[in-house]
Amino acid sequence: MRSMFKELHFQTEGRKVTYFNIKDKIDDFVSICGITEGILAVQTPHTTCSVIFEEMVHDFDENGDEYLQVDLNHQLEKIFPPQTAFNTEYNYPGPKHMAFAKADGDETYIQHPELLLNGPAHMKGSLLGASEVFVIHEGRLLTGSWGSIYFVDWDYNRPRERKCYLMIVGE
Repeated sequence: MRSMFKELHFQTEGRKVTYFNIKDKIDDFVSICGITEGILAVQTPHTTCSVIFEEMVHDFDENGDEYLQVDLNHQLEKIFPPQTAFNTEYNYPGPKHMAFAKADGDETYIQHPELLLNGPAHMKGSLLGASEVFVIHEGRLLTGSWGSIYFVDWDYNRPRERKCYLMIVGE
């Protein structure tokens, strides 16, 4: 039994939900690892991000976003509308969390506390999950011919660097 680890890095755009199709990077990793029978776990350490398995739909809107992603964003905003102010439809962030963020010494939150208005991003991350697990058989990821794997940052308050972990275990 062998295992291999890889860390992917992404720069998000801010101002909108950011999707990264990471299927090709994962296929390359599986190929390089030489694992023919096993599993692959894909996980984000960020509470406002998700890893999702979805179809790549080949159609894009005027902003370069895949139609299915635009539809997902639209439907999720019906459930979790944008958070535009403190103490409105969302309790988060509460006064203790605000104090924690300021005490942490991060000048970003001290100068721009509005960046903590990301409760909807946390809820989307919780709903859609931080990880996916895939089967590797005969050296290939079993995702079907249309399946893709996406890393999604739901927190559009600011651009930032994000990461995603890949772990293969098998023979």
